[in-house]
Amino acid sequence: MTGGAGFIGSVIVEAALADGWSVRVLDSLRPDVHAADARSMDARIDFRREDVTDAAAVADALQGVSVVCHQAAKVGLGVDFLDAPDYVASNELGTAILLAAMTRAGIGRLVLASSMVVYGEGSYRRASGTEGNATSGTRVPAASDAGSANVRPPARRQSDLVAGRFDPVDAATGLALLPALISEDDPLDPRNVYASSKLSQEYLAASWARTTGGRAIALRYHNVYGPGMPQNTPYAGVASLFRSAIERGEAPRVFEDGRQRRDFVHVADVAAANLAAIGRTTDAEPSSFRAYNVGSGTVHTIGDLAEALSRFSGGLPPVVTGEFRLGDVRHITASNERLCTELGWQPSVSFEEGVREFAAAPLREAVTP
Repeated sequence: MTGGAGFIGSVIVEAALADGWSVRVLDSLRPDVHAADARSMDARIDFRREDVTDAAAVADALQGVSVVCHQAAKVGLGVDFLDAPDYVASNELGTAILLAAMTRAGIGRLVLASSMVVYGEGSYRRASGTEGNATSGTRVPAASDAGSANVRPPARRQSDLVAGRFDPVDAATGLALLPALISEDDPLDPRNVYASSKLSQEYLAASWARTTGGRAIALRYHNVYGPGMPQNTPYAGVASLFRSAIERGEAPRVFEDGRQRRDFVHVADVAAANLAAIGRTTDAEPSSFRAYNVGSGTVHTIGDLAEALSRFSGGLPPVVTGEFRLGDVRHITASNERLCTELGWQPSVSFEEGVREFAAAPLREAVTP
């Protein structure tokens, strides 16, 4: 398990131990992700404090391993383009070094942490369609036509965002497009450096599988949240940023109009998806690569999340700022049908239950600025 001391990785490790696995963790404990002191690790874990870009350390860590779960990555939109070399080194070079070492060691099973960001903007229908009309908090249809949305809008223009026009518009009619579920077969269109690096990881894994006869699964996480998220870091997800603000006694600041649609999936469900994928790598055909969306299948807005966190924690109500980031997409929600059907996975933590728990759970210590 690379990145096994991180937010998601540590929960996967706990689930793997409970499932009877012997687990070796390789994690660099980067100061921009972890507090100065490492979290106490379960005594059953063989922990190696090493970086995935260190070929010798990776080769040593792979001895006696039967399957690799690759969670180590620099995540988030980042601060600015000056982060690009770090994203490429951590995510792309690190994955290439890992896959080369797996090839030398004869290890043919990989589960890769990917992300919804590889799609870019979500899928949409024109106003005459019916998909995407579900109100916030409802379960949208997980039908096989989830990937048949007929419009993929280009990146939003800065002039529109400045004017408060946040929703992508149908160029043919001038009407706002209706958001739809995105499927694994939708076009891939990464729109920031992080997204580009995650797609590169997928391409590397697919190439490795074809070349070596390996079996690789990429899990495209949607918005993961839950206890143990890092705090006060620009690389954390929106749930952590809101929760950190509440912890400081501040109101969560919601960008745009707060109506951006997302799929918030609890970290325990993500861990369960990883274990299901690990099992699948045993049964999959040789030279195989398969991607899966990991999402709850339920639509909520970013404003919903901020409001629920404030309500459950007794914090200040959210402030909708109208601010924006050019690298952000407007709406993206997951069809999890493939994951449910092929791997037998089902989400078990509802939005209400999960956010209530998260609102009261301690965050990790603040990281080094």
